Amino acid sequence: MGKKKDLSEDERQEIVECLGQGMTTIKIAKTTTLSYRQLHRIKRAAVKMPCHSSKQVFKAAGASNVPRTTRCRVLQRFAAVRKSSFQPPLSIAHKEKQLQWAQQYMKTDFKTLLFTDECRATLDGPYGLSGGWLVDGHPMQTRLQRQQGSGGVMFWAGIMGREIVGPFRIPDGVKMTSIMYVEFLKEHFLPWFKKKNRAFRNTIIFMHDNAPSHAAKNTSACLAAMGIREDKLMVWPPSSPDLNPIENLWSIIKRSVYDGGRQFTSKQQLWEAILSSCKAIEADTVQKLTNSMDEKLLLNKGSYIQM
Repeated sequence: MGKKKDLSEDERQEIVECLGQGMTTIKIAKTTTLSYRQLHRIKRAAVKMPCHSSKQVFKAAGASNVPRTTRCRVLQRFAAVRKSSFQPPLSIAHKEKQLQWAQQYMKTDFKTLLFTDECRATLDGPYGLSGGWLVDGHPMQTRLQRQQGSGGVMFWAGIMGREIVGPFRIPDGVKMTSIMYVEFLKEHFLPWFKKKNRAFRNTIIFMHDNAPSHAAKNTSACLAAMGIREDKLMVWPPSSPDLNPIENLWSIIKRSVYDGGRQFTSKQQLWEAILSSCKAIEADTVQKLTNSMDEKLLLNKGSYIQM
């Protein structure tokens, strides 16, 4: 019988790593049946085919008969499961307006800028936050799945410097038209605004996006009556949700509210969790969000910002 081929250094290292993980010799044998050349082809296929399944990657590398568990174990050595990132569709006009916005506002003292927006939270929560590691033999957590939708709450908030303004809940069933938006600001934002001193009111810059209720002439006129007019009302470029740092505040709140795959049985219970989450956010965290605006938009000439 001929002599078997010696193991390469990479194969030896792979076996040592598998032994260190407590794998049995049978599992190690299944994992190490691929040659170094095949592993190289698999890695090259994974580079050329981002966000494809393990089956598709191995098929492109000419190793279509490998079991799924082995495919995943091999890919974990140099890759990880990731979700595709989403970007708003930017036309040339959008990029030009974003660049103009950056040229106008990048030298602004963002301590005087109030970023605002609305957010929606559902009773069942996003499914992306419901996963996690599970010890072998323990039962998987069961999640509620309502047939007619889970329902939820809408709320408005703002961030400025080290402070969170709100959050304030939007009544259920209310369609946020210009008239309703103005009434909402008068009831919740205006009392906070009036408590500030004259110097503060003279320097504040109010930011909201280009939603129809925000961009309406009636809204602009009412804000002007409150003292927010001309250069005190920021001109926001279209298709630019990624520029608003308050989007990161929503992520912080939802990670806390839905921690451990938590779900809610009532809107009031959900709202109380949102309020508790906001109270727990430290001022330093808010300041990091409001200070996160930089000159990347200028450097990218108004195009997408790679985080």
